[in-house]
Amino acid sequence: MPAEFSDLSRLERVKYYTANLFLRTLIGGFKLVPYPQRVSAMGWLVARVMAPLAGFDRRVRDNLRLTCPNLTEAEVRHLCRAVPNNAGRSLIELYSGQAFVDHAKAADVRGPGLSALHEAREAGRPVILMTGHFGNYDAARAKLISMGFEMGALYRRMANPYFHEHYVKTISGIGTPMFEQGRRGMIEMVRHLKQGGIIAIVGDLHVQEGVELNFFGQPAITSTVPAELALKQDAALIPVYAIRKPDGLNFEIVMHEPIAHSDPVTMTQEINNGLETLVREHMDQWFWIHRRWKAA
Repeated sequence: MPAEFSDLSRLERVKYYTANLFLRTLIGGFKLVPYPQRVSAMGWLVARVMAPLAGFDRRVRDNLRLTCPNLTEAEVRHLCRAVPNNAGRSLIELYSGQAFVDHAKAADVRGPGLSALHEAREAGRPVILMTGHFGNYDAARAKLISMGFEMGALYRRMANPYFHEHYVKTISGIGTPMFEQGRRGMIEMVRHLKQGGIIAIVGDLHVQEGVELNFFGQPAITSTVPAELALKQDAALIPVYAIRKPDGLNFEIVMHEPIAHSDPVTMTQEINNGLETLVREHMDQWFWIHRRWKAA
């Protein structure tokens, strides 16, 4: 977990403050540009300038070397630019308020998970929507909220406390309640589920307390907590993803078949399998920058 603000040294506070000031200034400047050009320009800046400086290219290459060794050098080079481009677009979209929400609301929704979501709501049954760092996952949340599916969301505290404050405020603008990962947030989230609520969880990060499962043919430590919650609360567990369309601005929401209740490991592995299939179809839309595998 990120350190508490009071535990940070003066040097760390200065570093985080400076980084946050740079990002806030950058975001503020880009918000003066019309939405389509803003999203495109931020994608270009992150891909062409920030990613090489931050070492993202190396991380993407390491992950691809581990999981997709048959990719050509040309394909790897393309992903080194396309992956951070999507990340940059996603960042500025979140800070674009209603303009982003309008694009999300215009998205089509397909897949058997949508009818399952309707059925759960009619029955007063809680729902856990599982997603990953793919496309722009908040587009799916914004779309479903616009359809009347009010939902909470679990989020992870940012290491930079200055950035964290306005980031949470920004994502809360899409919908509330928001539950911070940790003991208190878990208690609040369980209470929400017990009342028949819907929550959204991003579940494709390495977590220290997780279980070693398979993802892209490699051991990947994965949290089974969402599946455990689904079993304990008799909640429908539905994977949902927002696929960025070729125009770079709009989305298609895909909702997979609900995960059948069995045991937490089997259920979580099924989520991993579904995400892997989707990523293989859209390699440039998953966040290959994360340290998903210990060996990478």
